[in-house]
Amino acid sequence: MQLKKVLLSIILILLVLGVGYVAVQLWTAFNTPTITTQYPEQIREYNGTALDSINDFRIEAIAGVQYINISTYSLVIDGLVQNQTSLTYNDLVNNHTSYLKVVTLHCVEGWQVTALWQGLLVKDLLADAGYEQNAQVLIFYAQDGYTTSLPLSYIVNNNIMIAYKVNNVTLPAAEGYPFQLVAEGKLGYKWIKWITRISVSNDTSYLGYWESNGYSNTANYP
Repeated sequence: MQLKKVLLSIILILLVLGVGYVAVQLWTAFNTPTITTQYPEQIREYNGTALDSINDFRIEAIAGVQYINISTYSLVIDGLVQNQTSLTYNDLVNNHTSYLKVVTLHCVEGWQVTALWQGLLVKDLLADAGYEQNAQVLIFYAQDGYTTSLPLSYIVNNNIMIAYKVNNVTLPAAEGYPFQLVAEGKLGYKWIKWITRISVSNDTSYLGYWESNGYSNTANYP
């Protein structure tokens, strides 16, 4: 009988402690201010279109945020090309025509962000490399090992860019610095970040990281 009383007392104490712990966690969650990065140069409107904040993006990555050393960075363009190229960040940003475009990223998790992107047309880079007539697919590679692919026709016909700025801000590391693919009309997992290589291919069966795990290879939105 005495043992039952002791056990009951212990259970009651644990319950009280458990409730107290949960209460503390809830209080902390609701009373801790959200820390957001300030971007004084960020613009929130372009040609009459309202833009979402850079802080509205959620970090989606298979191995965490990548921090690339820009002094040693190069973008390789290889595969079915006449001239394999390796371009530095300065080569890309300073020696190629820059374009601006408002595009919305739609994530499979249900969130979306409309932003102004500034970057280079992939087809201009391909023209410099001189891709072969049997080329059909571009395979994109990222610093963290992530890959995805898209039809060459989609890239060329839609003037798809790799961006180095968003809302007038140089891409933060979390958003893919130095380059993110702006895969207009495609779901977010096609918007590959931290691009290090673009390989021209005729392998139409190639599946990237999420595609090889069951995600649609077309990834059209809607």
